[in-house]
Amino acid sequence: MTRPSARALIEATVDPGSFLSWDEPIERAAYEPGYLAVLRRAEERAGTDEAVLTGRASIRGHAAALVVSEFGFLGGSIGVATAERIVAAVRRATRERLPLIAAPASGGTRMQEGTPAFVRMVEISRAVVAHKAAGLPYLVYLRHPTTGGVFASWGSLGHVAVAEPGALIGFLGPVVYRTLRGEPFPEGVQVAENLVDKGILDAVVPASELAAIAARALALLTGTSRPATPEPGPSPAGDDTNPAATRGDPDPPPTGGGAGSPAAGGDAWSSIALTRRADRPGVRELLRHAADDVLPLHGTQLGETDDALLLALTSFSGTPCVLVGQDRRTQSQLRPLGPAALRGARRGMRIAQELRLPLICVIDTPGADLSAAAEEGALAGEIARCLAEMVELTVPTVSVLLGEGTGGGALALLPSRRVIAAGNAWLSPLPPEGASAILHGGPEQAPAVARRQRVRAADLLAEGIVHAVVPEHVPAHEDPAGFARRIADECVRQIALQR
Repeated sequence: MTRPSARALIEATVDPGSFLSWDEPIERAAYEPGYLAVLRRAEERAGTDEAVLTGRASIRGHAAALVVSEFGFLGGSIGVATAERIVAAVRRATRERLPLIAAPASGGTRMQEGTPAFVRMVEISRAVVAHKAAGLPYLVYLRHPTTGGVFASWGSLGHVAVAEPGALIGFLGPVVYRTLRGEPFPEGVQVAENLVDKGILDAVVPASELAAIAARALALLTGTSRPATPEPGPSPAGDDTNPAATRGDPDPPPTGGGAGSPAAGGDAWSSIALTRRADRPGVRELLRHAADDVLPLHGTQLGETDDALLLALTSFSGTPCVLVGQDRRTQSQLRPLGPAALRGARRGMRIAQELRLPLICVIDTPGADLSAAAEEGALAGEIARCLAEMVELTVPTVSVLLGEGTGGGALALLPSRRVIAAGNAWLSPLPPEGASAILHGGPEQAPAVARRQRVRAADLLAEGIVHAVVPEHVPAHEDPAGFARRIADECVRQIALQR
């Protein structure tokens, strides 16, 4: 099946001559020559200057802002400049009181840019949340394929979410799954029609019907009059009779000094190896050695439990707080971080907001669940909803990168107002082996990829992704009690800065 390009979709959907581009030229002077050559080839192949086009138009007389991915440009991947363009468009739509229509087609984060690009999913989500909070409609048309961080952030936040027929839609990319598991992902799970059947999407809509459905939705959501002649509506999936993730506040970037000084550690792969040790202290050791008291809470209150996440009322040095922590002891390939764990995290966020208590989110995960059950349980949507709820919290919030920080599972708990990292902690859009598979066809280049993707705590500090690094003068497993107390002290300090 031939899928329309970004320009073709815009031309087929908007009123003739109504599209006005908002895109500014991309500044690439700082890019290294090899990557610049990749980008120039992508421009020639796709006929666009980036992986997204933005602007405003009218659709059957209804004004709207548009964000449309171009998959032909490096798989629609989101780099730093791509994200900046999207954020600028969403904010402009909010200022101009325009409904927003997003039409992603993307494999997620641009692996060549690594963690600095990955965390921009938080900024995009923040802009979308602000747009919705302003009472403006946000409609999403998921195109083939939409996976990874895009689906797990702004691709899952729409008031209305529909998809192309037969589109591959999912949190997990098939190539990464095959590399990490050694087998193909089960067929029929990451298909638009199946996600409608599971209640994750609203409908399947072919591109030829998008204008009609968008106009109806805009008429209903903006209170304007409907077309005189009713248009056909989308049918449930399977009815072939009808074809129709930086920081959590505007604080200035961290400037270093004190606990914010660079991590005492080796290269990226050394840090990754240390955090994967079986004796690396995690959230349980943090509570055991540094908390005044701990009152565990259990489950989501929605009939689910997931031991991959620990939820507790606690206090450090007399500072009471709600703690949501990914438990490295209970996560494994057989028991990974799943949708229920993130629903438990959202319970913790609500408790913190209702009780006006600080929230501490401990990130320590090899990655979220890579399974058909997780896809059908709306894992991507739960990641997106964690992002959306965290950026709206008004209480002090601190995210702690304690050890491993892989993918959407880590991103879900990242957007606090203040972010700290242990000296050997790291953050990456994918396991380095998975990123290597995308870039080099196999996992062998994982150490080199991790280095280029700037995943280390020291890199995150330099990029402004974290506010402070707690050095590990000796590896954490050699002094777990001291490590826990230093982390807790920095959490208390960061909470105090927000009061």
